[in-house]
Amino acid sequence: MTISSDRSPAVDVSSPKTYEVRTYGCQMNVHDSERLSGLLEEAGYVPAPEGSDGDADVVVFNTCAVRENADNRLYGNLGRLAPRKVSRPGMQIAVGGCLAQKDRDTIVKKAPWVDVVFGTHNIGKLPVLLERARVQEEAQVEIAESLEAFPSTLPTRRESAYAAWVSISVGCNNTCTFCIVPALRGKEKDRRTGDILAEIEALVGEGVSEITLLGQNVNAYGSDIGDREAFSKLLRACGSIEGLERVRFTSPHPRDFTDDVIAAMAETPNVMPQLHMPLQSGSDTLLKAMRRSYRQDRYLGIIEKVRAAMPDAAISTDIIVGFPGETDEDFEQTMHVVREARFTNAFTFQYSKRPGTPAATMEGQIPKEVVQARYERLVALQEEISWDENKKQVGRTLELMVAEGEGRKDGATHRLSGRAPDNRLVHFTKPDQEVRPGDVVTVEITYAAPHHLLAEGAVLDVRRTRAGDAWEKRTTTEAAKSAGVMLGLPGIGVPEPLPAATGGCAAH
Repeated sequence: MTISSDRSPAVDVSSPKTYEVRTYGCQMNVHDSERLSGLLEEAGYVPAPEGSDGDADVVVFNTCAVRENADNRLYGNLGRLAPRKVSRPGMQIAVGGCLAQKDRDTIVKKAPWVDVVFGTHNIGKLPVLLERARVQEEAQVEIAESLEAFPSTLPTRRESAYAAWVSISVGCNNTCTFCIVPALRGKEKDRRTGDILAEIEALVGEGVSEITLLGQNVNAYGSDIGDREAFSKLLRACGSIEGLERVRFTSPHPRDFTDDVIAAMAETPNVMPQLHMPLQSGSDTLLKAMRRSYRQDRYLGIIEKVRAAMPDAAISTDIIVGFPGETDEDFEQTMHVVREARFTNAFTFQYSKRPGTPAATMEGQIPKEVVQARYERLVALQEEISWDENKKQVGRTLELMVAEGEGRKDGATHRLSGRAPDNRLVHFTKPDQEVRPGDVVTVEITYAAPHHLLAEGAVLDVRRTRAGDAWEKRTTTEAAKSAGVMLGLPGIGVPEPLPAATGGCAAH
């Protein structure tokens, strides 16, 4: 039997097969997973019930290769599924993402019960590869060396009815010595501006009111088309899209953070006053060893300009502790930058050696106990700063976009949760009138904790939105569909709080 690679195979709709996608790593992987879900649903699969934990006909792992324990995590999870597969005839397991791009045939050798291995460049082939593996009864390993289709051109099943990721570029032209991502995602490739704006307009037409622009180095957008101001022009163009209330982006690189981008952020009303800009280290010596093309003064200068243009901007970052050769003085320089920059929050990582990166073979690898002690000092300092910065929000009146699934204690406390324009998480008192995810409420902040704010008084205003309508329609439709096929469906929620999954490819 010959399987065409040009179209997705049909699945017997009289007995729909279920799928589960498990995502690790950065926001780009989250975006890719929405596309993988869309591809599977277009091929006739349906989501497995929430909490199924591997009890599905197809389980897909979308992997990350940035952290040292990525391999162990994957093979541990695959090992736990092996007996499940034996007891469930016809079950298939697929592995994709950066670790699949890196390990290729190794995955099937270590876990021969895996059916499909695909890379970062050919996610659109997943349904075909699954069908080919079923028919031929042998594992299919297909790794493309260059991008076959831009992720945003593929079908999607968004996790949120009111917020969406929009990929503007893939790949990375940098050569950071700690990062394996450029070898796995390839050189930067930009989408046409018209295609990006057309996708955003289509999303807004579906009820989306918040979009997040994605790229490994998002503000390097334009390098592929020879326009250094392309990113600032794109931000301004987003400002002219009627119905688009909030625009965010992640993650920019300090090297490409130019004054025209700052001006576009400050002058475009729907571009939110939020910036996540990886620092990695405050030491000029280490920045040079990391091949980061900026130095401490340049980084702090950008922070100063952003704050001058947007005094209320919330700024967050990524920091690596224990990079090879880091001395006590190098670490103190990082602590100095943290004190000066006063980040709203920082995602701190202990250096993780990755085979295939220049840093893995550098001299001066730091003992674990030294790295741990420095890490704890940095976390304690940032925790203090985060709390102090959040206390400045007390007494302010803020507009929140209501979120779903962001307040684990909301049910017990009779609260709801939402995101402020600067992306701070706020838990607020549930009003008497109905409020839906995607709607907008106005509240006064009464209390600050290091990682969230509280609005304990009455909600000052509720604005029902098209985004809330979209959430309600989607929820009603999926509830009816669930009742019809006797299957539960995953909860619907806003994409992970930005910058949620950092340290991956989008953080460099």
